[in-house]
Amino acid sequence: MLTQEENDLLTLTGPGTPCGEMIRRYWQPAALSEELPIGGAPLPVRLMGEDLVLFRDDDGRPGLLGLHCAHRGADLSYGRTEDGGLRCIYHGWLYDREGRCLEQPGEPAGSTFHERIRQKAYPCVEKNGLILTYMGPGEPPLLPNYDFLVHDADHVWATKIYSECNYLQGSEGTIDLLHVSFLHYSQRDHTAADGVNAPGAEGSASELSSRGSAPWMERCEAQLVDVGLRVCKIRTLNPDENYIRVGTLMLPNMYAFPAGGLNWHVPIDDTHHWKYVVNFDRDRIYDREEMRRKRDEFTPTPSFMPIPNRRNRFLQKRDLMRAESFTGIEMRYFAAQDLCATEGAGPIQDRTQEHLVASDSPLVIARKLLLKAIKDVQEGKDPPAVFRDPANNLFTSIVATYGVIPSSTSWKDHCDELAERGDAWVGRPAAAIANAV
Repeated sequence: MLTQEENDLLTLTGPGTPCGEMIRRYWQPAALSEELPIGGAPLPVRLMGEDLVLFRDDDGRPGLLGLHCAHRGADLSYGRTEDGGLRCIYHGWLYDREGRCLEQPGEPAGSTFHERIRQKAYPCVEKNGLILTYMGPGEPPLLPNYDFLVHDADHVWATKIYSECNYLQGSEGTIDLLHVSFLHYSQRDHTAADGVNAPGAEGSASELSSRGSAPWMERCEAQLVDVGLRVCKIRTLNPDENYIRVGTLMLPNMYAFPAGGLNWHVPIDDTHHWKYVVNFDRDRIYDREEMRRKRDEFTPTPSFMPIPNRRNRFLQKRDLMRAESFTGIEMRYFAAQDLCATEGAGPIQDRTQEHLVASDSPLVIARKLLLKAIKDVQEGKDPPAVFRDPANNLFTSIVATYGVIPSSTSWKDHCDELAERGDAWVGRPAAAIANAV
């Protein structure tokens, strides 16, 4: 368990907080590109406790400014996008993407007072459906060359889910691989033959086991890597084979998960966050209309609030628990099963009351990594996975895979081999990758 001081250190992300200052050293999503169409209205956004406005200038480039006009505090999200920037509708002050005040048309001709005004502004870049921002001090670091950011946009699909709890609860939920055998346990675990779902599930053909899909058969381990932490769940199938699920935590709040994609938990404030879900597959071109249709059946725009949510108790149906869904939440609402658990811990989980066990060792290590990153920033250093030299902007250690491997093979060695071959972050299982070699 953590002390209250440690819990606060890891969860509070507003301006000036140690964790907030650390997260601000990394590029973070501000919005989806689809939320800010060319010619569309400015978008009010809240990130790490700051109220901001996102807009496109005349050239379609995104800019992120403080929400309230420097003159009289009017809300700039109602502003006019014109003349190279965003114009306040109260008195016509005009701001560009860098926060410079270009005009104050209500002042006398020849006035230069506008030259002394700077609106809060954060740099933005747009990549593969995401508008990313750097909210830290000084010159931004390099945008990480993660595969989903540098690969062809047709192979990437991004969306997001509104989450009513602290970002760390969502982030730790992704690291906790053991929960898949309970929270997401369903009838499909008995019928799937493609290895996507863990083989060897307990329970009968007609009923789910009350002890999860693999009681007393699994363990969780972790491995330190340059971007953060590899996490592995190992299920013993028989004396000769193990089933593994491996993902990678990329500091501070991103996780590459098995089967192709990542979850990115971005603080809105201390008690709410966006869970950005990015699907990435080198071998698949996404049908965007189909992806939008499926997304809107769960998190319709513009709120991205899940249809199953805590107000309707996540649409839990207890009659499904015996044979269809361990949680009683339908599998088509897979992500709502996660929200039920993470939001159920409260707006900010009280980690002074938790009792961790052996399977939680990856969580313990991840927390220590975050605390070390916070300390690095306090000492004036860049935290891990922040790079300024293009020669170092490489991320070959990220592994996200699943499947059956020989019990004689170390999962760490297996992951190192995948990373060396460039097959580490794909939507295929470990066995399929091995057979392709």
